Amino acid sequence: MQCTTPSGFRDVLADEAREREALARRVLDLLDAAGYAPIETPTLELLDVMEQGGRVPATPFKFLDAAGQLVTLRPDVTLQVARMGATRLACGDEPLRFRYMQRVFREASSGSGQQRAVARERKQIGIECIGAGGPEADAEVISLFARSLQAAGVQRFQIALANVAVLRSLLAASQAPDSWVEGILNAFHSSSYVALDALCEQAQGEPWDIYAAAVARLARIAGGREAIDEVRELVGPLGCADALDGFEAVFDILEKEGLSENITIDFSVMSSFDYYTGIVFEAYAQGMGGALGAGGRYDQLLGAYGNPRPAAGFAFFLEDAMAAREAGPMAASDARASEKSDKPLRVAVPKGSLNADAIEALAAAGLDVTGLKNPGRQLIIRNPGVEYIIVRPTDAPVFVELGAADCGICGEDSLLEAQADVVELSDLRFGACRFIVAQLAGSEERVREHYLRLGSIRVATKYPRIARAHFAERGQQVEIVELRGNIELGPLTGMSECIVDITATGTTLRENNLVVTDEVLASTARFFANKSAFRTDPRIRTLARTMTAHAAQRELKVTPGGTA
Repeated sequence: MQCTTPSGFRDVLADEAREREALARRVLDLLDAAGYAPIETPTLELLDVMEQGGRVPATPFKFLDAAGQLVTLRPDVTLQVARMGATRLACGDEPLRFRYMQRVFREASSGSGQQRAVARERKQIGIECIGAGGPEADAEVISLFARSLQAAGVQRFQIALANVAVLRSLLAASQAPDSWVEGILNAFHSSSYVALDALCEQAQGEPWDIYAAAVARLARIAGGREAIDEVRELVGPLGCADALDGFEAVFDILEKEGLSENITIDFSVMSSFDYYTGIVFEAYAQGMGGALGAGGRYDQLLGAYGNPRPAAGFAFFLEDAMAAREAGPMAASDARASEKSDKPLRVAVPKGSLNADAIEALAAAGLDVTGLKNPGRQLIIRNPGVEYIIVRPTDAPVFVELGAADCGICGEDSLLEAQADVVELSDLRFGACRFIVAQLAGSEERVREHYLRLGSIRVATKYPRIARAHFAERGQQVEIVELRGNIELGPLTGMSECIVDITATGTTLRENNLVVTDEVLASTARFFANKSAFRTDPRIRTLARTMTAHAAQRELKVTPGGTA
């Protein structure tokens, strides 16, 4: 009999538990002194009640209770507090200030840059300020967020600050089709500059093209106070600058409190559009896989449950704060000055068919690629200011997502298959290939009969997520046969009815009597970055600009064998 905990859960032994308790006590004492009262919310919530408030974080635990109601273990506390504030506390006149520390349950990877473990149960600490609006209330929440991280022992961090109202105003004024607007929002939410640029290029010649150009530029504005002026110059002529006065007032207050060195204006921080309505922020520390915590203003959320009231708050995971105490050596005050950093930029470079073009792109961007073409058995090449980790393309997203590399290159297919939470910065326009569905020539009737009889077909592939998503879009049930090589053998041996694989020339398919029956996607090489590194190390933005410019000057290059 196994004596282990369920996947994503663990025991916390005495030494760590004592440390967690001490850190949490310091944070909660800080919040208590600021006038935030403790509350507790139920471990279980009705799923439809949670979804009533907007997008619900992914949760692996949904089940029916004895009354037949679909319930879930809470994936977040803010939605619960909004429900409570709009119902039981709907008649309160004074601003309500609450703090909490509760366990939440999500299907998400650990935030530690050195761990791949999935943490399904985590301890969330946060505050909600209900009934107060304006710059003072926003600054209060952000200031407490910074001081809470410091109380938890995190001394080196950057808070990326933006305002979703600016983007919302641009999109509303554009009067663009809903499908285009939804695509823009999804591109921001998934941190894909490639998708964003593609959509904005599609808008050229349309009545809203001037707004599309502004959206593309807005996503790239980052820096100190000068970034606010740049945004104002961009959106002011379009009548979309109303939110910037309050936004700048918040920055002024934070600057007076001595937090300006920890604040970066970054208008790529625009996630959860159905949740936040105004100022938004995320905290990052070097060496971490993702954000330490986040928050913002959500003035419409309480209205989804009853009495509408302005509200703002933040939350972070205690586990991430503990991991961030061991973050990289660059101080917060140097985070916007890449040349002063002694930390080398670490780049994941793919082996195989993408290798030569990747090295060419890196060299064209001005990086020292000495020793990279012929590394021998070396897995890490160290040059002045830069280190290269030589990895399989399919592994590059993992190294970058978890902070073992700051940025990297791989095919779009590898990013899609890994479902990595990274920033997709540039289409490098080499390594072009197609993902296709193929089956034996003349087998159409046999495959059709197999599907009618059994209700599914067998698909051999190296890319189970891509294949499953493709057939799901078509409403077709499939059984995935995951292989690592010689995918063509699936139909040839009768092990599968078809394959999903990459092809550049189609030669291998023809030589094995296979024909293409459907197109899945086209893939090229991508330059991408770790979210934390992207927002704490300006060298990555500079590198992205130069690599994008280099890619724009070259013809689309097909790589035999594909990007993997």
